Amino acid sequence: MPDHQINLNDEERAVLELVRQRQGLASIEQAAEWLVKSRLRIQSKNMTGRGRALYQVERKLK
Repeated sequence: MPDHQINLNDEERAVLELVRQRQGLASIEQAAEWLVKSRLRIQSKNMTGRGRALYQVERKLK
């Protein structure tokens, strides 16, 4: 996924660290990505009534 800079306060960093540990992820960045994808899946299911797989789309540079 593209890199985006996100400024976190101590409380937000602690939440991401908890998610990282519970999900067995290697970094806080992976925890943030997991939370975003999880939310997108839930919202997609709520909108369509079906689960959807999320795949990263690679941009082809000309």
